[in-house]
Amino acid sequence: MTDDQGEKKIIIDEDWKSQVEAEREEAEKKRQEEASPEKQTPDAGQMPPASFEMLITTMATEAMISLGQIPHPVTGKPMQNLDHAKYFIDTLEVLQEKTKGNLTSDEEKAISDLMHQLKLAFVAIQSQPPQPADADKQ
Repeated sequence: MTDDQGEKKIIIDEDWKSQVEAEREEAEKKRQEEASPEKQTPDAGQMPPASFEMLITTMATEAMISLGQIPHPVTGKPMQNLDHAKYFIDTLEVLQEKTKGNLTSDEEKAISDLMHQLKLAFVAIQSQPPQPADADKQ
């Protein structure tokens, strides 16, 4: 046996080398773009800063979804659950009472306006006659 048969030869083709180099450059460019300050917008992984406004907006959004005013984020269809809506509205009302005197004028106006809008929407929907289940299919 000769030494040539026992050794494996590695054949490197130039196209492969250039392809690897191009992929490496593309990955580096993507990494730099993700790290750039212009790309610092909130996405699925980042949350906005916690604040009173964000808290009441989140609660109001949940109430509006439960009132059927905003499509449900999972189904994409408006769904009414008045018990859930009432819970979120009541929770906001408790928050309003417990924070009275400790809010800025903007925060006080924001929660007052939200409460007014949510209560009007709740009463309007509650006073509507129930729609038959077959009405959605037509």
